[in-house]
Amino acid sequence: MSGQLNRREVLGACGVAGTVAAAAAWGPARPARAGHVELGRFVKRPGVQGKMTGAQAVAAALACECAPCVFGIPGAQNNELWDALKARGVPYLLVAHEGSASVMADASARATGGVGVFAVVPGPGLTNSLTGIGEALHDSIPVIGIITDIDRSAQAPVGQVHGLANSAIVRPVVKDLIEVHHQAEIPGAIFQAFRVARAGEPGPAAVVIPFPLYAEVWDYSQPMPPPYPVPFDEAAYARALAHLSDRRRRVGIYAGLGCVEAVPALTAVAELLQAPVATSVSGKGCIPDAHPLAVGWGYGKQGTRAAEAAFKDVDLVLAVGVRYSEVSTANYAIPQPGALIHVDINPQNLGRNLPTHVCVCADARLFLDRLVADAAAIRRGPCPQLWQNIQRWRQVDRCEALTVRVERCVDPMFFLGQLRAVLGPEELVFVDVTAATHWASEAIEVQGPRRYFTPADNQSMGWSIPAAIGAQRVRPDRQVVAVTGDGCFLMSAIELSTAARAGLPVKCFVFDDGAYHYMRMLQEPVYRRTTATEIARIDYAAFAQAVGLGFNQIARNADVLPGLQRALATPGPILTQVIVSYEGREMRWLGALRSQYIQKLPNSQKVRLATRIGVRALSRSDDRD
Repeated sequence: MSGQLNRREVLGACGVAGTVAAAAAWGPARPARAGHVELGRFVKRPGVQGKMTGAQAVAAALACECAPCVFGIPGAQNNELWDALKARGVPYLLVAHEGSASVMADASARATGGVGVFAVVPGPGLTNSLTGIGEALHDSIPVIGIITDIDRSAQAPVGQVHGLANSAIVRPVVKDLIEVHHQAEIPGAIFQAFRVARAGEPGPAAVVIPFPLYAEVWDYSQPMPPPYPVPFDEAAYARALAHLSDRRRRVGIYAGLGCVEAVPALTAVAELLQAPVATSVSGKGCIPDAHPLAVGWGYGKQGTRAAEAAFKDVDLVLAVGVRYSEVSTANYAIPQPGALIHVDINPQNLGRNLPTHVCVCADARLFLDRLVADAAAIRRGPCPQLWQNIQRWRQVDRCEALTVRVERCVDPMFFLGQLRAVLGPEELVFVDVTAATHWASEAIEVQGPRRYFTPADNQSMGWSIPAAIGAQRVRPDRQVVAVTGDGCFLMSAIELSTAARAGLPVKCFVFDDGAYHYMRMLQEPVYRRTTATEIARIDYAAFAQAVGLGFNQIARNADVLPGLQRALATPGPILTQVIVSYEGREMRWLGALRSQYIQKLPNSQKVRLATRIGVRALSRSDDRD
């Protein structure tokens, strides 16, 4: 018999294909007629299918979503879940503290572009993870928390352990809270959480599952739903296009994390407009730093000198996938352009903090792709003078970073510049909330997205160590580096035992000066003294030995390059103590912050501040602790 299908048979096959695939998802389809093609014979229906426990349904749903790793600590209420993860082959990592589980999930998402996952018990497991969830919320990172709950049934006993109001606790720090009341709801809740986390402006979602449901059995038939639609405001796009088509306008682009999946389109639009491109801290890498139109981060006095200089000649700013948040703008010290077009997928971000002429609710990649399609309308001629100026300004920034300004121990900015020089272009760098945070944003250049990470808007101290470990777990192909301060180190250092136990070769560098120097920088000019900023002295060599790490020390500028090479050549995880001083270096971000702070004070407070500074300046005592 002929192997071809006639027109009627083809149409009939199309009509029954969905039914065949659904009815025979776990086995071969029965052919419509002997000798004909067996439609769907090797096709399995995506989703959770078959009889299994609730815990197995969680594991099956995570496998469908290709979760790269589940981070957490087993507890009495969720041991059934962890056993199911192991049986299903879902990757997992035991952490030392639940506070690290949500941070590692966050870093997993940042490093892979997927959705990070963590699992914790109720009560302290959840409360410990809240800081990391909050960072993911404020930094727009898609994370799923599988929160086990106590028995909430009508017959449940009183006084259960970990019996806090867990749903109420987590609700304020997630985009969506999905509560499961029956084991049949479990896979659908997991799938919904993944879609919520990815949709619009990404962020965390929580699935709360009472522990008895993990052991209950159900016969599941839950397909994976389609993703949510992507918004695009056609009318607002037309208004933005009209502004960008005016070739009298000198355009500058301010790009944020929303552009991370739109690097080719962003670069093409910059070239079409001949526009300098500045990024937010989270948006670093959305345009390669080596590109002739890339000017670094920020575009005011808080950012790079190159960005500030380039944007002085700009009269129209195109801000794409970025919020004008407090940290990125040094307390909103960003200059107001002549005109501003703000593009963001979250309508609540549009037109906030700066007067905006056109607000476009749209996905950044879709918006930029549309501009590329409208190239004829926006194209400017080449501007070699602009390229030369940018190259000159950037060279000044690079020379400043590599010029030693601190002599008596290690200059942090010099160290960061050398770190960038010895790392390959694909390596991942995690920077904590230290006095050197904003220097790192200037000195560490990257040639693509998902290479530079810092807790931008929740400013969670101690973040970089667990974040680097989480990223290393899901990106074993990359070298991962963490830069932290001694104060931040005290908050999460024990997590380095996880790197040692799991053999994750993270390279951790601790800037050691014996103080919360960031707070000293903020306190000293205003109060003429510091309070509660001296921290405990740590024997870093003994700590490294205790948790199973290698140890290295860099104590002077001459040893920075050899010390970096020693650390990076070590095959396993290693802790490097970098003895630093912050005296003698200008911090542009801090200068902009102080200026903005004083400018916003009412006159009565300015007088009070000046009086206090004058009185305390007369005292010669060193009133610092």
